[in-house]
Amino acid sequence: MLKPDYIHLEPGAAALPELPVRPYRMVIVANQAVDTEWRNGVAAWVAAIGSLYVITWGVDCRDWHDAVDWANLDAFDYGSVPDERHIVTTWHDDEPLYEAFWFAGHCAEHPDVELEATLILHVAQAESGAELLRQFEESQDNH
Repeated sequence: MLKPDYIHLEPGAAALPELPVRPYRMVIVANQAVDTEWRNGVAAWVAAIGSLYVITWGVDCRDWHDAVDWANLDAFDYGSVPDERHIVTTWHDDEPLYEAFWFAGHCAEHPDVELEATLILHVAQAESGAELLRQFEESQDNH
């Protein structure tokens, strides 16, 4: 697996990054609670950029999981979602972060599409990309 890219989002941020649409594996690391409407907007962006496997961890990770599921359904007007556009989602609320990272690196595969890149989406006041990328790398060797 290629090293992941890191994206920091401050809760409530108005602008979301512009990324090419491609099949992503994404780990959402939520360090604090956010407004439901904002989370839903981020989830719609997660679906729109092509994320096909989303792992959620941290504060309200089940809500993040559900928001991505709903965004995927909404993108298809709550009808049938083609297999190659179905977003697989998992939440990891009872595990340490390194377990969620390990899962992303070793288990998170889409059944129909090869995932081209991995993103860590960090929802927090402060950026800590170097630390989270280090933790991700360490998790891949230790389990």
